[in-house]
Amino acid sequence: MAIKAGIVGATGYTGVELLRLLAAHPQVEIALITSRALAGQAVSDLFPSLRGVVDLHFSVPDPVQLSTCDVVFFATPNGVAMQYVPKLLEAGVKVIDLAADFRIRDVAVWEQWYGQAHSCPQLLSEAVYGLPETHRQQIREARLVANPGCYPTAVQLGFLPLLEQAAVETGALIADCKSGVSGAGRKAAVSGLLCETSESFKAYAVSGHRHWPEICQGLDEMSEQAVGLTFVPHLVPMIRGIHATLYARLKDPGLDVQSVFEECYQEEPFVDVMPQGSHPETRSVHGANVCRMACHLAPDQRTVVILVVEDNLVKGAAGQAVQNMNLMFAVEESTGLTGAAVTP
Repeated sequence: MAIKAGIVGATGYTGVELLRLLAAHPQVEIALITSRALAGQAVSDLFPSLRGVVDLHFSVPDPVQLSTCDVVFFATPNGVAMQYVPKLLEAGVKVIDLAADFRIRDVAVWEQWYGQAHSCPQLLSEAVYGLPETHRQQIREARLVANPGCYPTAVQLGFLPLLEQAAVETGALIADCKSGVSGAGRKAAVSGLLCETSESFKAYAVSGHRHWPEICQGLDEMSEQAVGLTFVPHLVPMIRGIHATLYARLKDPGLDVQSVFEECYQEEPFVDVMPQGSHPETRSVHGANVCRMACHLAPDQRTVVILVVEDNLVKGAAGQAVQNMNLMFAVEESTGLTGAAVTP
C-alpha cells in the first residue's frame, strides 16, 4: 500500500524539490498540496517542470483533510507547523517539519532565536532530530521528525567523526560556510535579486545565525566535552549548494584522519568520503541526496581542515526529509533517492 503524503506550503524551492522527489517515489501517493494564496491553481501552472508529473491543484490547508494522510510534510515558514502538529499527531498522522519549529529542544533558546512564542513546547522533547547518520533508530520509531537545516547538516556531518573519536580540541571549532541564493527561500527580496547577488560574495549574520544553536546542540551530543563553535555563513552567486570549510585542532598530530572518516561513514548510503587531498565541488552534488567530503591537514600538521559539500535543497532539506520518511515507514532508506547529481 502506498504511503499517502500531504505537503503544506509547497510553493517554495524546498517544496518543489520535495514534490519532484515524492512524485518519483515508487511507494508514495501525493494526496494533497496546500497553499492559501494559490488555492485552486494547478501545481504545474506554478511549476511547469512538474507538468505531466504532478496532476494536482493547491488547496487551502484543512486539518481534517490533512488527517487522512499517513504523513504530512511542512515546507512552511517557521512557526506554522506547530499550529497544526498536535492535532495531526492525535489523528495518528506522522509529521516531518522542514522548518525549525521542533529542532531546538530548549524552548527558551528557540524563542530567543526565532522571536516568537512556541505554541506546543510539550512536543519539543518528543520530536526526533532528523539527521539519519546520528538518529537513525529514533527516526524509525518517531511520529514527529524535525528535519535539520542545510548548514547544520553539512557542519555536523563534517565534525561528527572527529568528535566521536574525541580527536580534536572542542573549545574553538570553526565552520566557514557558503550557500547558494536558493537557501534564502523563494520570496521577493532585494537581497536576492540577480543584480544584488551576481558577481558578489559576502558574509552575513556573523554575530549570530539561527542555525548556530541548532549546530551547537548537535555537536554537544556528539562530544564528551562542551563545544565552542564559530559559525560564519556566506552568500555566493550560485543557485544551489552548500560548501562548508571546517577547522579543528588535532589532539594527536599523528592521527590518520582519513581512516577515521572512512570508518565512520563506510555504511552510510548518502555520505561520500573522497580520497585524501580531494577538493569536493558543489556542482558534484546538484540534485543528489549526497553529502560529499574530504580531509586535509594544514602545514602545521595540527590543524585538520574538512571540506563538505551538499545540495541545500536535497540532502540539506527535501531529500533528507524523504530519507526520514523512508525510515519512519520501514521502507528501504535509499528508495527514491539514488539518482546521480546533475552535471553541468
